[in-house]
Amino acid sequence: MDLVTGGAGFIGSHLVDALVLSGKKVRIVDNFSSGRLEFLSHHDKNDNVEIINCDLLDLEQLKEAMKGISHVHHLAANPDIRLGTEITDTDLKQGTLATYNVLESMRINDVKNISFASSSAIYGEADEMPTTEKYGPNLPISLYGASKLASEALISAWIGTFGGIGYIHRFANIVGPRGTHGVIFDFIHKLKNNPNRLEVLGDGFQEKSYMSVRDCVDSMLHLIENANESVNLYNLGTGDTCSVRRIAEIVVEESGLENVSVEYTGGKRGWAGDVPKTFLNVDKLLSTDFKPTRMSEETIRDTVMQLIYEIGLK
Repeated sequence: MDLVTGGAGFIGSHLVDALVLSGKKVRIVDNFSSGRLEFLSHHDKNDNVEIINCDLLDLEQLKEAMKGISHVHHLAANPDIRLGTEITDTDLKQGTLATYNVLESMRINDVKNISFASSSAIYGEADEMPTTEKYGPNLPISLYGASKLASEALISAWIGTFGGIGYIHRFANIVGPRGTHGVIFDFIHKLKNNPNRLEVLGDGFQEKSYMSVRDCVDSMLHLIENANESVNLYNLGTGDTCSVRRIAEIVVEESGLENVSVEYTGGKRGWAGDVPKTFLNVDKLLSTDFKPTRMSEETIRDTVMQLIYEIGLK
């Protein structure tokens, strides 16, 4: 049986879908602080899916949930980078300490395989563009990025000390249906509240790599099947970028609204800890014969159309 932490979340629920489709039995551990039970409702009558309401900071409950597991997919984390600027121990608890508890529960139950959702945020403001997995030193500028980097180190150290196999996936910006945060989600909600004005944080020249959630999940599972190091570290993305200005244009285009005033707050960052540009080198991923089905801009447009429907802008 596979265990998915954060399995009721945006990416986690899509991963659960893919695992079930492949014939796996899945146990989901989620405290529903940001995950939604509705994302799993189509599995209600599936005996192969078990849902446990559990906070990863509750080590005793997590140790029980880990019994009988063969592979852990650790996706649970604080999903909002900006929250760390207001509540500074958020990422320490929900990221680093939660990862420690996952690893300790694995050790106690002799579970040897872990797949971890890391982030391009660990690179900080990298001098190398596009950024490869070998880039360093990694100096994140957000507490979220620091937590992800610390979790990577814990996983590597745990495997080095206790054995096992780890898959560390450094995500680009992952977007798609069921999205609950991020620039596309924010823009659509802003237009829903005021169809005449769209506020864009920063100068709009922030530029990042985007990947569809389905491609993300497929690449994670592909690497689990095809990568064979003790610690397997990969950037997950499309190998291109899209600017926030272009995203704003796409959202306005797909909304069908006319005479929308797009206004920028100024500055190169959207918020404290925001990296103005991330561009992931995905040659290592592509070398495993995985190819994303969509590039950044097409992924963004698809997501905009899906979220406009979900959020009810039209």
